[in-house]
Amino acid sequence: MADVTTEFEKATEAVFTEEDFERARLLLGVDTPIKNQEHITTASYDSIRNFAWGVGDNNPLYTDEHYGASTRWGSQVAPNIMSQIMGAPMLGDPMPDDVKRAARGLFSGIHVFVSGGSNEWFRPILPGDRIVAYAGEESIEVKDSEFSGTSVIQVRRSVRVNQRGEIVAIQRVVRVLTERKKARERGKNSTIEPASYTDEDLRRIEEIHAQEGARGADPRYWEDVAVGDDLPAMAKGPLTTTEIIAFHAGGYGFAPYGLKASRLAYENRQRIPAFFVKNDQGVPDVAQRLHWDSEWAKAIGNPRAYDYGVMRQTWLHHYLTDWAGDDAFVLRQEDSMRKFNYQGDTQFISGAVTQKRQTSEGGVVDIEMQMTNQRGEKTTFGTATIALPSRTGGAVVLPVPEVSEQRKATEMYTRHLQLAAERRR
Repeated sequence: MADVTTEFEKATEAVFTEEDFERARLLLGVDTPIKNQEHITTASYDSIRNFAWGVGDNNPLYTDEHYGASTRWGSQVAPNIMSQIMGAPMLGDPMPDDVKRAARGLFSGIHVFVSGGSNEWFRPILPGDRIVAYAGEESIEVKDSEFSGTSVIQVRRSVRVNQRGEIVAIQRVVRVLTERKKARERGKNSTIEPASYTDEDLRRIEEIHAQEGARGADPRYWEDVAVGDDLPAMAKGPLTTTEIIAFHAGGYGFAPYGLKASRLAYENRQRIPAFFVKNDQGVPDVAQRLHWDSEWAKAIGNPRAYDYGVMRQTWLHHYLTDWAGDDAFVLRQEDSMRKFNYQGDTQFISGAVTQKRQTSEGGVVDIEMQMTNQRGEKTTFGTATIALPSRTGGAVVLPVPEVSEQRKATEMYTRHLQLAAERRR
């Protein structure tokens, strides 16, 4: 049997250096094509349905390939948030040498988790749509953290483009980088007791699930919404390894690291050895397993395995689309994760309308949301803007990206097509 303590100590010895920070700053504002291949590159009836199921969403607009034909979209559509997990490799010119050197091995062995982000959407994803993207670091902040000492906050901005060169979404991801060893030594969260449930507790969750459901074909008109309106409750969890598996089965692949099997896992280990740490059977396994392996989660200072930040983002999106109905369009969502969601935890989602207004595209409403766990702790906060149909103004009009944004996207996508054509010759 492997010496787990020794393996964990080796895997948690990486520390920040001033050189790391200097190299990271060289990456600011430099957009490069994303060359990773995600599990889903092209939307299909099946992949859209499976993604929705992986989130716990049974909205027929997403899960029934025929239902959408009678809606304003004329087709099954994907939840907008699916744009986050899709991606075919995008071709482009080589990055500048100084940027390439700065990026090589940067923050290797440092733990990374998503603490929130934002998405702006401009077009729906339909079956047959293929997504490519380019991205760059937008900001970096070095700060002192109660959880892990020195930490780094990075915001990465990506632009997601379909096969017609149209911007589908602009995404920003807030990543928190921490030294695993310091997080373990401080043990800020180590005293949190695991969740346990009585039959009465479970009935409370089931009662919420029983009243959940998509609004569907009944339009939610802008005129019928008032500031202060509460959205219906939604529950997510209790979190289990099964839910993590379902989320991955829905298409979340976590490129560029990836979850791979047998020979492919071996090849991945040769490519990124620092991402693999031996388990208690002496088998090298992905550092990412802290989402289902509590012993490894403890090695970086958490009491047990916990969810992905992206999961909670998709849950908030599910909450919004259930309320909004088929004819609405989520324009923007922003979210922030303040506490971990550990295995066994349940998240209770609540929200309210905070503003309604008219824009050039029509009537929109602003929503504030939050998640509260079974311990009464507020773990997640979110805001959103949703375009709703109007009784007088008619159907929702999709937003248009800034001209400069679309021009750059067109140029990047045109270059991608040129290089793809050259490869085929």
